[in-house]
Amino acid sequence: MGVKGLLSLLKDYSQIYQDIHFKDSKLLVDGTNLAYDLYYRSNLDQNRGGEYLAYQVQVQALFTTLADCGIKPYVVMDGGLGTSDIKLDTLVDQARWKVRRALDAAQKGSRADILPPFTTIVFEQTLNNMKVPLVRCFGEADGQLAALASDWCCPVLSTDNDFFIYDLPAGLLHLDHFQWDSVKRSGTRSYIPCKRYTTSSFCTFFNIDRQLLPVFASLAGNDNVNLREITCAKKVLAGRQKELSQTARLERLLRWMRGFQTTEVTLTAAMDLMPHVSQQARTEVQTELQKSMLEYRLPSSTLRGFFSEGTVPPLPAEMLSCVPDWVRAPLARGELGADILDLLVHKRKILPTQVERRAPQSSNLASRPIRQVLYGLLLGGGRGKVLEVDRVGKGAASVKVQPLVQGAAKTLRLDSLPQAHPAVRLQVCLETLGVEEDTLVGVPAPLRLPVAVTCYWLRRAGPEPRLLKALLMVMVQGEVNRRKGLTTGWQGVTKHIFRPLDGVVAHSFNQWQACLKDASQLNLLLCKPLPEPHYAWLYQGRRVQLRQKQLKMKEPEEIVKDDQFRRMYRSLLEAVAQSDPGADWRAGGPEAQLRASMEHLHLNTLDDEEEELGGAEGLDQGSDRPRVEVRTRYRTKDRKDRSRNPELGRKQEREGW
Repeated sequence: MGVKGLLSLLKDYSQIYQDIHFKDSKLLVDGTNLAYDLYYRSNLDQNRGGEYLAYQVQVQALFTTLADCGIKPYVVMDGGLGTSDIKLDTLVDQARWKVRRALDAAQKGSRADILPPFTTIVFEQTLNNMKVPLVRCFGEADGQLAALASDWCCPVLSTDNDFFIYDLPAGLLHLDHFQWDSVKRSGTRSYIPCKRYTTSSFCTFFNIDRQLLPVFASLAGNDNVNLREITCAKKVLAGRQKELSQTARLERLLRWMRGFQTTEVTLTAAMDLMPHVSQQARTEVQTELQKSMLEYRLPSSTLRGFFSEGTVPPLPAEMLSCVPDWVRAPLARGELGADILDLLVHKRKILPTQVERRAPQSSNLASRPIRQVLYGLLLGGGRGKVLEVDRVGKGAASVKVQPLVQGAAKTLRLDSLPQAHPAVRLQVCLETLGVEEDTLVGVPAPLRLPVAVTCYWLRRAGPEPRLLKALLMVMVQGEVNRRKGLTTGWQGVTKHIFRPLDGVVAHSFNQWQACLKDASQLNLLLCKPLPEPHYAWLYQGRRVQLRQKQLKMKEPEEIVKDDQFRRMYRSLLEAVAQSDPGADWRAGGPEAQLRASMEHLHLNTLDDEEEELGGAEGLDQGSDRPRVEVRTRYRTKDRKDRSRNPELGRKQEREGW
């Protein structure tokens, strides 16, 4: 939800916060919120596909610091929207906003706060490896976090404005004031300097009754209800909206509320400010307000038993008819994708936005056949279509996608999926990706799913050969370094470069991440017939783009002179080649025509990031840093071929190229 402008208001009145030395306590962590916020605060790449290993280092550092200060964290993740559609319009608006921001970032090189696709997965995987208690809710986590915080009388760590409204006995620790990277010592104990917010302090300062906070949040306008255009809101705020800042409007609303003691009286007074509005309209407004206020009522906690005894929370009654009971445990433990419930309950999926130029179609189209198989397993072939929200041009639009049930998947039933024979579940996964099991025999176990996805991507997206080699290089180097325990040099960048993206390169790698994301979710639903990859080590966006530039001058084995790297690289390259021996990828595929069609993208391919990443070359075990050739324009041969055959170009556009 979130009350717009409330954080800014509190910055103006910082005396509401209490300075504390936080240590030796339980701490409930808003996991989804922290996963996003920590990535943004870490100054990591947002535009070139993500820096997952550097992000993992940040996650490890934070939770190690908590342990050093005697703080016991319990992480709670969102699990979709639950049974309510109250925020659907907000989520669709956010999707449109993200698309606009992503396009702008691709063209100007600016930061857009677009989270790379595997950020949350890396966050959860890291915490599981560190044995940090983690649970995924069957819906949004805010209410359950607040309920458990009330039961345990411990604070919540979050930036979500909703926790300014929930009446939490131990208050909120806002990440803006949580100085975990500046630990202090008092005697023999360490502590984290931070500020604590409590509703009692807020209400005392503004002289309003604490029970009126949900009314205040609803009248102010949150994600659930927006009264900015309603007559009563204008009268309450005593001024035109354009003449007042958001914080000034909130202050006026708080001053108006000082004269009321109960929720009923306050709502009645608000309705009385609408004398010229019809009774029906007033009733609708009041209903929306009451519905919004209910979101702040603390539910009974269902998480205490999970953290103390491992008891899986019950499914909400509204989900029992469409969600198999076996889904509860793996979903609660974070072993299933967060949007599984949204697919089962609402038949809807809001696809992630990646930073890419407008010319190519959405990178998510490449992985749609994988999602169709996922939908088929979840919904069968006769339960209607799934509504996907994705980028179309400069905006976001919805399209209905038919679930697909074919091949070995016809023998599976959702309610008994875990009991199906492992060979059948593996066959479904490999059939979907178009890979034979023998292809993966020589591939290291953690890389089998990524290599199978790469085979699929190769056929579906037709990347340039250099991009394929660059991807395999980074994949192999990550696995080699993981085995050796090397992390030096992977801390990420400290300076953001405002430089447009190479549209073709970004789009191709975005397609690969989209394919891996959807294939990973399918693999999880099938109970992991292929080993789950170590995602933090698998892909580094800036590094893979640097590699594809280095490959203009040298071959992979000239760049990285390490025997273990060379052996593993050859095995992966052979597996990919074996999966589609008749493909023309060595000579370039459809992507060559895509590049040719983007004549307006004449970019200088020498990027300042090459110089910045020079320090990371130490991981390449004896590599010599190649000289990168400066090119000011792309090759024109493929562009000329395309112009001579416009029908070929139109056909490729219809097929998503």
